[in-house]
Order: sequence, then C-alpha cells, then structure tokens
Amino acid sequence: MTSEKSSASPHRPPRGGFLRFLRSAAIFFRGFLEHPSMVASVVPSSQATIDGMLAKVDWDRCELFVEYGPGVGTFTTRILDCLPPDGKLLAIDTNPRFVDFLRKTIPDPRFEVVLGSATDVERIVRESGEPHADYIISGLPFSSLPEDVAQQIVAASYAVLRDGGAFMTYQFRTTARDLTAARFDRIDTGLALFNVPPCVLAWGWKEKPAAAREAAE
Repeated sequence: MTSEKSSASPHRPPRGGFLRFLRSAAIFFRGFLEHPSMVASVVPSSQATIDGMLAKVDWDRCELFVEYGPGVGTFTTRILDCLPPDGKLLAIDTNPRFVDFLRKTIPDPRFEVVLGSATDVERIVRESGEPHADYIISGLPFSSLPEDVAQQIVAASYAVLRDGGAFMTYQFRTTARDLTAARFDRIDTGLALFNVPPCVLAWGWKEKPAAAREAAE
C-alpha cells in the first residue's frame, strides 16, 4: 500500500480537529515547563519537518514503526496516516502526561504508547510481540542527554532495527547526527529550514547483513 492510499484508509483514526490542537498545544507547553531538558522545543515540529523526515520511509515494508519522545503526537498522527492497515506504531515516552494524553486522544488499534526509556527499546519491542523494528524516529533532545545515555539509545536502536531499516532524528544541534554517523552503516542528512528554529535531519541506515557484522566483529 502506498502512502497516498494509507492516507485515505478507513483505518485512519479521528484527530479531534481544532479542539485537539488547542489541548495538545497546552499539554505540550506544560510538558516543556515541567521538563525543559526532555522536551526539545517550546513548539511542536512544523509540517515541512514532518513531511521531510518521513519522505524516505518505504511504507510498503513497514510493519513496526517506533517513535521516541512522541510528545503530544505531532509526528504520531502523520505516521498513522501513512502506516499500512496491518502495520503498528509503538511510541515510547518518559513523560506520563504525554503518555496519558496520547492514550486518550488516539484510539487507533495500530497504536501503542509505553511509559519508559528509549534505552530499553529492545525489551519493549520484544514485549510488544515483534522481532524487530523497521523504522525508528526520535524527537529526544540528544544534546541535553548524558553522553552515555545518548550512546546507549543509538546502540540499542541499531540492534533492534532490521537490515535495511533506519534510525531518524530531527534536532536543533548536530549531536544526534554525529552519534548516528558513528554507529550506523550509512547516513543521509538534511536541513528543515522552515522549522522554528531550523532542524538538522538525519537518517541512519542499517545495511550490513548479520553474518557480515559478526565476521567483522
């Protein structure tokens, strides 16, 4: 199924329109005030950033999409619009306010949100009943995380992805891009100029077959 067909799918969940937007903006701003080091920006990402970030996803090969730090669902709802009817979106967030909001406002059977840390993504994916993830997108503020935690997240993301999958980040600084480049087999980069402020985009691709990786180690 192509992304156009997925957008028009009868599985598309109700979004709640303008009232949901107002409520999500209030929740997002409150989350920023309570945990400024864990929320990358005082405003959600722009539509241009979302479209640019997801443009490289092969939706036909996406069975499990993982999202770190979904916040109030700015990326989440767009991912669900594109995801095939038999696909699944697993979101992980450390903020119980965001987790509660998403559970109440996105009644889509393909969607699951977990209160937890991205460092535990391998366990969380296994507990969801899936062997691996096809794509991971992260809105976590890597430049604000302890260096060892940031490295653990990138390493765990590489481990849980299938061959051919990608780890995607959108950040105001280059920290996530540089960590991704150091761990993944190939990296693509971009810049979202119409975001406030502009975002550094990165796609880390896991390309080596398992046998080749084991031989290299």
